Amino acid sequence: MPRSLGGLFVVCLLATVCGGPSGAAPADTADDIIARVLRERAGSLPSAPAKPQNAGPSVGAKPKGPLPIVMSARIGEHDDRTRLVIELSDPVNLRTFTLANPDRIVIDMPQVDWRLGAPPRPSGLSAIKSYRYGLFRTGNSRMVIDLNQPVTVGDTLVLPPSNGFGYRVVIDLFPTNSQKFQANAGWPADLKAREAEAQRLAALVAEATRKAPESGGPSTGGKKNVVIDPGHGGIDSGTSGVNGLLEKDLVLAEALKLRKALASRGYHVRMTRESDVFIPLPERVAIARSFHADLMISLHADSNPDSSVTGLSIYTLSDGRSDREAAALARRENQSDIIAGVDLSGGNSPVAPILIDLTQRDTMNRSSRFASNALSELGGVTDILARSPHRSASLAVLVAPDVPATLIELGYLSNQGDADQMNTESWRKRVAEAIARAVDDYFGGRTARQ
Repeated sequence: MPRSLGGLFVVCLLATVCGGPSGAAPADTADDIIARVLRERAGSLPSAPAKPQNAGPSVGAKPKGPLPIVMSARIGEHDDRTRLVIELSDPVNLRTFTLANPDRIVIDMPQVDWRLGAPPRPSGLSAIKSYRYGLFRTGNSRMVIDLNQPVTVGDTLVLPPSNGFGYRVVIDLFPTNSQKFQANAGWPADLKAREAEAQRLAALVAEATRKAPESGGPSTGGKKNVVIDPGHGGIDSGTSGVNGLLEKDLVLAEALKLRKALASRGYHVRMTRESDVFIPLPERVAIARSFHADLMISLHADSNPDSSVTGLSIYTLSDGRSDREAAALARRENQSDIIAGVDLSGGNSPVAPILIDLTQRDTMNRSSRFASNALSELGGVTDILARSPHRSASLAVLVAPDVPATLIELGYLSNQGDADQMNTESWRKRVAEAIARAVDDYFGGRTARQ
């Protein structure tokens, strides 16, 4: 008999699985029902196409019409397999493939509307370590499943609507050995080409922004250019707070308030993202450089196994020296692209040993000066990390050699007090105004109005 994975996704799959309208207990589990249907219809069930029959909108294009809805999903553990069942309102073309180092399964699909509610935490005791889902790029959604052990992905089967269900996609994962997993893992050629096209388009947009008259170009006594970078986004939700607050939502809300505060002071402001969408780390840096940013402020929220740790901290780029905690944070934050299922096998890490030339050194010094200003202002409106609130780390988002940049960890979502106050409008407004005052101080105590 199958064993539940402790509600890894939403376990209730509409009326049949939940006992029907009368609420009576079901005679069979969800896996029993699916197994019976599969046996009865063996040989007649459609398989998901190996390649999308319709490639859908071009990269970055907004889908037309209502989005298909992912209504529920469930993972059950059997003796010989792990089964994923996704229920949708409409048929969609799913692509399932595996990537190694770290080992994970990527389920790629057109943009959908996720109606799964707040994702419960997985048990992590089976083949599945963790998972995430969300918007990857405009027109493209994705689910990424991290693995505890290697698996082989079986043929994807589609159950047509029946008995109150929508379309059900059944994906079975079978245990295998590392050698077989490694041999089958890799980015499908057409999807890799799509990602290359997305990166090309992003570069074109960045170049167009750099040349646009309204971008201001390099500051020459006019408006100062400030880039606000809300961390994570889309499929990469970041840290999940003890109160259910997601890091990606917190930092976007704070970034919008900071943009308003800076714009009111006359700064020319650009955000790396304005909605719940994933932006790869190199693109965030490219946006700052193409905008000729005089300052980049990246917003995040931290977590710690010790729930008593509390307070805001600020990071600037390290020249290679950092303490253990700073190094651990850098490893977590620099995994953002891997978390979203981006293939990084073809390139070097953006924070490989950095050659610190005079330009980089000057940029780092200016970054540290802003960090000191910010801590001074923020200390009056929120709690500051008691021990070494200004730290250095090799963070990928801070590596532009010509853009002073800081990463602000607004507080600890693992601490109840921090998480609760970060979830209030009053706290967010006070912090945004304090950061804006620090920007004024950094640019010589002047606003950007000349």
